[in-house]
Amino acid sequence: MQLNGSSLTDKSCHDAQDSSETPGDDMPMDMAQELSPSDFSPLDPEEVALYISRGGPLSCMDGHFEERPGQIGLLRNVCIAFNDFKIGVFEAGTGVGKSYAYLLPAMLWALRNKERVVISTGTINLQQQLIEKDIPAAQKIIGKRIKAVLVKGRQNYVCLRRLEDARMEPDLFGADPEILERLGEWAMTSGTGSKSDLSFLPPDSVWTLVNSESDGCLGGRCKFRESCFVLKARRQASDAGILVVNHHLLFADIESRMSGAGYDDAAVLPPYRRLVLDEAHGIEDSATSFFSESITRFKVMKQISLLYRRRGGTAAGFLVQITALSAAADSMDKAAAEINAVKEILSELDVIGLEDMGDEFTARIQPAAAERFTNTMAVLGRLRTSLGRFTGFVREVIDGIAEDDRDVPCVWEARTVLRRLEGIVRLAKDFIEWSEHEDTVFYLERMRLPPRRAGEVPVTFIQLVKTPLDIAPLMNTGVFEPMRSVVCTSATLRTGASFGYWMRRTGISFIEDGRLLEGAYESPFPYRTNALFAVTKDAPFPDSRMFQSYIEASLPKLILASGGRTLVLFTSYESLRGAYNSCMSPLAAGGITLLKQGDDDRFRLLENFRDDRTSVLFATDSFWEGVDVPGESLSQVIIAKLPFAVPNDPVFEARAEAVEKRGGSSFMELSVPQAVIKFRQGFGRLLRRGDDKGAVVVLDRRIVEKAYGRQFTGSIPPARRMYAPLDEIVGAVRDFLGL
Repeated sequence: MQLNGSSLTDKSCHDAQDSSETPGDDMPMDMAQELSPSDFSPLDPEEVALYISRGGPLSCMDGHFEERPGQIGLLRNVCIAFNDFKIGVFEAGTGVGKSYAYLLPAMLWALRNKERVVISTGTINLQQQLIEKDIPAAQKIIGKRIKAVLVKGRQNYVCLRRLEDARMEPDLFGADPEILERLGEWAMTSGTGSKSDLSFLPPDSVWTLVNSESDGCLGGRCKFRESCFVLKARRQASDAGILVVNHHLLFADIESRMSGAGYDDAAVLPPYRRLVLDEAHGIEDSATSFFSESITRFKVMKQISLLYRRRGGTAAGFLVQITALSAAADSMDKAAAEINAVKEILSELDVIGLEDMGDEFTARIQPAAAERFTNTMAVLGRLRTSLGRFTGFVREVIDGIAEDDRDVPCVWEARTVLRRLEGIVRLAKDFIEWSEHEDTVFYLERMRLPPRRAGEVPVTFIQLVKTPLDIAPLMNTGVFEPMRSVVCTSATLRTGASFGYWMRRTGISFIEDGRLLEGAYESPFPYRTNALFAVTKDAPFPDSRMFQSYIEASLPKLILASGGRTLVLFTSYESLRGAYNSCMSPLAAGGITLLKQGDDDRFRLLENFRDDRTSVLFATDSFWEGVDVPGESLSQVIIAKLPFAVPNDPVFEARAEAVEKRGGSSFMELSVPQAVIKFRQGFGRLLRRGDDKGAVVVLDRRIVEKAYGRQFTGSIPPARRMYAPLDEIVGAVRDFLGL
């Protein structure tokens, strides 16, 4: 079989190394018709596997090449998923090389069949690695160039029209004129208009005034259409064979298609029917986050202030501008009065909501606690009414504008803000009628803004959140059913030997068996010789009052035993902060640099941790995954506590109740599998290359002494294992690392 006009067996090492200069095929993508597997030119899995096998192009390019059976097996199954219109669920341990395993089939498929492939990831790091490293290397391996584009959300791009408006009247927008001028100078020379290309970081308050937004786009009526950065990016994407996106942007596209755009035309993304979901273990959280909506005092007032605000006795905003164009009766005084009413109600909503929440940080609105939120709902009803009256005034002004004036930018901007405020009115209605939405979770969350200046008191306010109870039906309807092929891969999709939990949560369980393809490929790293897995036998159980004290006493001993070089993972920031404070003195005395999540942004923290080989990083939440620090800078991972979800988290609580309602065990069906996947992510931070060596120490002995602990210990690679008192483990860590 020949792939794209050249036989693999005819390629020499010289050809493989120089092949990036070979032009690719033109890529007009035909997406408009329903097709079957027989309408495509299939890939030969064995032929494609030769690219990464001994004697193939990759082995010629890489002087340290080692054939990876797991990578080859994964690649073959990805080819089958493309050929046979299947949904592939593939777990690939660290070091398998899953990027090449899906990139080569995806690229060859796109070139051979003129069919676009979208690759969606969960982290910026992986997107950059794919675009900057893996895809260029894969092009050399196959001897063909294919256009691959990193697609960003339009809010990442500056809008030239909005920037011009803000620069012309900075007082109208309440923005710093100096920053606007710097943005203007940059926009004149920027090739992309992307925020990531700025040499300085403008405040969010300024960027949100000048960035591109779909509901504020003038489209063909914009005088900057020819130089529009978003349109340039879309043109780049429209003829690309490979699109790299993040999960959030993918769901924005899926939502648009489910709302009427369909799957055969462009929506947020150009049309596609082949999808690779990398870092797929996070799909449920990503979808839940995207499809959630919220109300806060600041969110409402930010939109209102764009329409109307007073500064120094002068009224400003889009409403002031469009009123001058409208034949409607001047209702500015009524609008101003209603805005004041909305402000007062929002302040009252914070006070009453916080009172109804009591000491809790989150509180779900549910039948058992409905009366508790009677006062909150009453205030929310008044907000809905008052905000509805204000949007009614704005609507009347817009309706009174002559057709010829409706393309004026301020009118367009006012309509954009109006739609957002009307969406908040609808969301308030949903909250009031929460009992009619059984498939939705409604809850209140206590939020806090840190003080802007020393001596100021933090601002506490509430956020009202609406989120889907179960994203599985949505994923099935929006993703798995309409796509021809979907490849889902991650290092952590299974609990034990089963994909069942992850497939139920993400909707793949709805797929007919004949369309499902599963595979698991273990890490090739030498865990048996290079990893020590230890659990402290003398630790109190986590429900003991002594557990936090035990953590604080144990950490310095373990960290000093490894000479720093440790990532400590917590399940709560409160525990992290207490441990950090207690460890500062003994570790500083030992020459260990302490780093703490929250003291700097994630990128700089990891950079400092990587560069300082005596440092230790205390972290929680997102640092359980996506931390890639190969070499001696990370030689020990300490897991303070098994990462069970907080039982009173409103979304988790509602999902657990749904499991119990149908007769299941929420602990065994939800809590344990969810914690196992997160635990495996934390464990996976240790070995990032084949020659890495280190220890994972768990301070939570439930992993050994509870029956469910076998699901944790059975889900990690085989390693040297210890269940012993702390002091024995400290000595073992020191000996294992040769210190």
